[in-house]
Amino acid sequence: MSLRVGNGFDVHRFGDDPQRPLVLGGVRFDGPGLVGHSDADVVAHACAEAVLGPTDLGDLGTLFPDTDPRWAGADSIELLAEVARRTLDAGWRVLNVDCSVIAERPKLAPRRAEMQERLSAAVGAPVTLAGRRAERMGALGRVEGIAVFATALLEGVAS
Repeated sequence: MSLRVGNGFDVHRFGDDPQRPLVLGGVRFDGPGLVGHSDADVVAHACAEAVLGPTDLGDLGTLFPDTDPRWAGADSIELLAEVARRTLDAGWRVLNVDCSVIAERPKLAPRRAEMQERLSAAVGAPVTLAGRRAERMGALGRVEGIAVFATALLEGVAS
């Protein structure tokens, strides 16, 4: 059995557009959205980067560049599902993904199960998530944005 571990990171700042939804883990929250070319789902992006890391398929920016208008406003859960498909096609199966979301707001606990369900369905494996606070330190503590660290475990599958 061949196992590989991938680490992902993403960060997005909050925007000023009151019409832009805040999407985290495929779930819409109240409040201003994050700035990004796609829907700026920082959780889905970090998960995708963690899954891609050990596969040598490139990174999210290579596969879905922000210079390509096709990805403007894209649903990041769909991008994550596509990453999982490409990973499987490359001979790797995702066993699990774990995420730490660093955010002062919104409160994630009330929607945590819903987020985990959406992410797990996209990846095809369990995705767990925990909210963390920056304790009012730095840009994240001043609620300027949200950052996510993710770790994925992949298993080689026979072709």
